[in-house]
Amino acid sequence: MIEHPEIDQLDKQILAKLVEDGKMPYTDIAKLLFVSSGTIHVRMKKMEQMGIVRGSSVTLDYHKLGYDVTAFLGIYLDKSSLYDEVVEQIKNIPEVVEANYTTGAYSILAKIVCKDTNHLRLVLHDKIQKIEGIQRTETFISLEESINRPVNFLESD
Repeated sequence: MIEHPEIDQLDKQILAKLVEDGKMPYTDIAKLLFVSSGTIHVRMKKMEQMGIVRGSSVTLDYHKLGYDVTAFLGIYLDKSSLYDEVVEQIKNIPEVVEANYTTGAYSILAKIVCKDTNHLRLVLHDKIQKIEGIQRTETFISLEESINRPVNFLESD
């Protein structure tokens, strides 16, 4: 797969419309961009094959589902060589919704969504801190998510 595949302005416009509204039908995108719906289908298939588009997802409001605590967890490993093993274990914890290999103080920075602080405590104590290779953790509770947006790739050229 090409690391930085070449896409043109039409591809970027298609992606921008889908980022704006992921449920927008291809026929509507085609009308807005003055091309055929077949063109949109072909372009999307091409971008999927190139690995630019990786499936689709639904954005949930966790708060409305009863998950009121979002926390970020800095994870210190005993040795950085344990990263792959630790991440495989973290993948089995459903409350962990993101994990990133990082530079700096932590080896891993994870995002956790829990129902309340007691649930968070149980996830930390009973699941995460029992993983072999984790030396210690540092938890930051989010009080509010102020920004959550995609990169504006149309204006970054």
